[in-house]
Amino acid sequence: MNHNNRPLSPHLQVYRLPLTGIVSITHRMTGVMLSFGLFLFVYLVSAIAGGSDSYASMQEVMDIWLFRLMYWGFIYALFFHLVHGVRHLIWDMGKTYEKENLDSLAIKELIASFSLTLFTFIFV
Repeated sequence: MNHNNRPLSPHLQVYRLPLTGIVSITHRMTGVMLSFGLFLFVYLVSAIAGGSDSYASMQEVMDIWLFRLMYWGFIYALFFHLVHGVRHLIWDMGKTYEKENLDSLAIKELIASFSLTLFTFIFV
C-alpha cells in the first residue's frame, strides 16, 4: 500500500488560527487571569483592613516590578474581558456575523482594551 498519496491533515505548521479564534482563546485566558487576580485583590483589601503596618508591608511588596507587571496585566485582562463581553452582547442581538465584521471588530476590541489600559496607566 502506497502512503505517499495520502492527504496531510492540518497541523500547526499548515493551519493558521483565525483572528477570532485567537481573541476567543485570549478571552478565556483573561478570565482565568482575573480569577487568580482576585487573590491579589483580597490580599490588598486585607492589608488595608489590617492597619498601617500591614498596609506599609503590602506597599513594599507591590513595589516589586513583578507585582507591578501582574497588576497591569490584571487591569488589561479586566478591560479585555469587558470589551469582549460587549462584543458578545452585540452577537446576542444577531449582528456582525459577517467575516469582515468579525475581523474588524476583533481588531477594534484589541485596540479598545489596550487603549483603556493605557488611559488608566496615564491618568490613574
